[in-house]
Amino acid sequence: MPYVTVGKENSGDIELYYEDHGSGDPVVLIHGYPLSGASWEKQLSALLSAGHRVITYDRRGFGKSSQPTTGYNYDTFAEDLHKLVRHLNLRDFALVGFSMGGGEVARYIGKYGSKGVSKAVFISSVPPYLLKTADNPDGVDAGVFDGIQKAVAADRYAFFTEFFKNFFNTDVFLGKRISQEAVQASWNVAAGASATASLACVPTWHEDFRADLGRIEVPALVIHGDADRIVPINASGQKTATLVKDARLVVIKDGPHAVNWTHADEVNAELVNFLGKGAAKRAASSTQR
Repeated sequence: MPYVTVGKENSGDIELYYEDHGSGDPVVLIHGYPLSGASWEKQLSALLSAGHRVITYDRRGFGKSSQPTTGYNYDTFAEDLHKLVRHLNLRDFALVGFSMGGGEVARYIGKYGSKGVSKAVFISSVPPYLLKTADNPDGVDAGVFDGIQKAVAADRYAFFTEFFKNFFNTDVFLGKRISQEAVQASWNVAAGASATASLACVPTWHEDFRADLGRIEVPALVIHGDADRIVPINASGQKTATLVKDARLVVIKDGPHAVNWTHADEVNAELVNFLGKGAAKRAASSTQR
């Protein structure tokens, strides 16, 4: 299994597990909380079939990656991603972030610039700024995040059970667009995550990414469900689409947070169309030169 070392904690290396499949234009898929790179399974085959090289990885603390007790902030997450990009010597790669992963997309470009990045995609993502403040009245009240942290600290396993109900809107889609077994599989992945990471990541959800979004100079796609109970579209996707120059917003009707699973066909069609158009455009411009 491939790993990249991104740091150390005392005597142990901090390693990120990643998978690298296919060939063609590289696409890096960045997962959400509290899952792993395996959560992209419904996108993997579609992107491979469209001729892309697809890279997934597990954020520190999650999946098969190391579980340190440090580094749970977006500057470090972006550095981890940058080390993976350099390790794989990627050029002209697209960044696709789901939920928390959208924060990595924003902060990576905010920190390292758009050079080398061909496109940016935000799916059900936390940017631009989820916290309700005087200059961000559509955000989520701080008490909500405090309550989540208390619930995770008290019994993260019980929290995950309730969390996934709203992650997939199971009252609407269970037995239709998602099975109980798939929900359980997600719970199993979450239960295997670091207890430290499960708690420490919660306050990162309301990081302020507004300045980062202003640095994006590549084509961008924003996909968000209008029934997202985890990251409300009016506080996130709609605002991201206005802050990123010429970004395209796709609203998934009745879509929950995890539209990449429940509405995979719609999401995949938009992804392949967006990423594929870019590849075709570059090929055409190369031919003309």
